[in-house]
Amino acid sequence: MSSEANENTNSPIPEDGSFDTGESSGHMGQSDVTDETNEANKPEALATALRDAEERYVRLYADFENFKRRASREREEVRRSTTESIVSKLLPVLDNFEMALQAIQQPGTPMQTVQVGVEMILGQLKNTFTDLGVEEVDALGKPFDPTLHDAVSQQETHEIPEGQVTQQTRKGYRLRERLIRPASVVVAKTPGDPSEGESAPNESNEAQAAPSDRSQTASDSSEFVSPDSR
Repeated sequence: MSSEANENTNSPIPEDGSFDTGESSGHMGQSDVTDETNEANKPEALATALRDAEERYVRLYADFENFKRRASREREEVRRSTTESIVSKLLPVLDNFEMALQAIQQPGTPMQTVQVGVEMILGQLKNTFTDLGVEEVDALGKPFDPTLHDAVSQQETHEIPEGQVTQQTRKGYRLRERLIRPASVVVAKTPGDPSEGESAPNESNEAQAAPSDRSQTASDSSEFVSPDSR
């Protein structure tokens, strides 16, 4: 008994003063079980996250498709309402044109009356365009602008500065700030000096004569025989 007690008394003591009572080994065993459980649950957690992501994707895709259909319907509705508004403004002009044609077909209708009626219809159509925001491009007498004008030809003249529009063969139109059709115009050009046209052929003739003179000089030099050769 005493020898066993002495052995227990003489057993070495750990430097940190702790004693192994078996509890630490028990804790280590529990942590190992927890890690194994987490490892076993990882595939299930990933599958759940994947299902959630797929559900969110399906909902977002459905919302986006609904948005596209709704936006397409709204664009079509705006286009339809805009067309209806324009047509409703042009219908009175069409009615007046038809009445003018009926008046022309009536015997004894004065042409002056028909002309006045057509001019009134033209004014009505211009007013309708103005209400819609359509404006004419006034090009006559203005400097040529490539962003608004389409030059179809040039006219040589001393009376109008070069680069200025002398004629307008077809009117241009724009819708507010956007150009719909450029104006077809004729642009002034300063006539060329006739003396310049005459001097050019003379210079070309002199240039053509120069090679013949050089060839003649070369032939003369070839005919010369030096005294040494004789």
